[in-house]
Amino acid sequence: MATDRCSRLDDPWGDHAIPVKFAEPEAAVARLQDKIGEIAGIVAVGDRPTPVAALAAQRFGLRFHPPAAVEAARNKYLARERWRAAGLAVPDYSRVRLEDGVELAVQQAHFPCVLKPLGLSGSRGVIRANDRDEFAAAFRRIERILELPDVKLMRDESSRFLQVEEYIPGREYALEGLMTDGVLRTLALFDKPEPLEGPFFEETIYVTPSRAPEEDQARMRAAIQRAATALGLSDGPVHAELRFNERGAWVLEVAARPIGGLCARALQFNGGVPLEEIILRHAAGEPIGPLEPDGPASGVMMIPIPRDGIYQDVRGVDAALRVAGIEAVEITAKSGQAMLRLPEGSSYLGFLFARGERPEKVEAALREAHAALSFVFSEMLPVLGKSPAL
Repeated sequence: MATDRCSRLDDPWGDHAIPVKFAEPEAAVARLQDKIGEIAGIVAVGDRPTPVAALAAQRFGLRFHPPAAVEAARNKYLARERWRAAGLAVPDYSRVRLEDGVELAVQQAHFPCVLKPLGLSGSRGVIRANDRDEFAAAFRRIERILELPDVKLMRDESSRFLQVEEYIPGREYALEGLMTDGVLRTLALFDKPEPLEGPFFEETIYVTPSRAPEEDQARMRAAIQRAATALGLSDGPVHAELRFNERGAWVLEVAARPIGGLCARALQFNGGVPLEEIILRHAAGEPIGPLEPDGPASGVMMIPIPRDGIYQDVRGVDAALRVAGIEAVEITAKSGQAMLRLPEGSSYLGFLFARGERPEKVEAALREAHAALSFVFSEMLPVLGKSPAL
């Protein structure tokens, strides 16, 4: 394992990981070549290590997505450019420099629109604006987000830009898949039953199998295949996000990585085989064979942060576990940890996992278990990184 940490620290987490810098792929790969002998495969977990994984795979002669494809997948603007050139449905979009100011940026907006900072991932900093006043407020809020300490540590050239996109209505879905020689194999298509209409876009519930009509599901799978091909993705896991409405499928993202956080626990196959094992076997070149999901339906809730503050404790876990269909309650927040809601924040309090006979029962179990939980917070002090202006 290789992870982004200081090379002067002596294995602080006891994981024997090789320390590298994800922002310096060439140096990271050189370090890997110095430390590693023969290896069978490579996988990146998360967006930031994908450039290192792609370059390392190229140097080691391993199967993975090409470096140029990974770069396009990580950049919202490049992705839109390639998808438009390939004839996919894409919203109207423009790229503006933050330093040019809000007055110039708002001239390129058609309302409603969504502002997306190119240097951030997930839904962090993503804000919907319905008019010029909301646009100006969102623009300035994003400027402040980019000055948060943890964001400044990861800023690169793309952080100077903001993407302004036409807002696309419709239901949102997520697809988990594996690509082999450019061919997509769908492992799961998730419904996102919460309406993600803004002004912020916090993801909470994922449930599979999808309840969308099979014809619509086929159109979504085909759109993701076309989008992945347009990016140049070829071998390895992909996690895609899209919207679907009466005009068809609108691809939002195709990432060269698996689903994030602990969400992969919602997927098991062939009597208990986890998603991670399937991904590792694929990376090592082993045959995967037929995959049958465990149970008729499963799902996960990423537990949202109800307020900004210092997380102290959670109550009601036993009650949540007694809800029919709930398999696990994982609280990943640590006592004393500063927590921020979106669009400033980038984490969750934890995860709920459920399995059941039908997708609607899984969704209901997740909602009931979440209602049983209550979280204790103390006030956030400005010294801990939360500016009162936010």
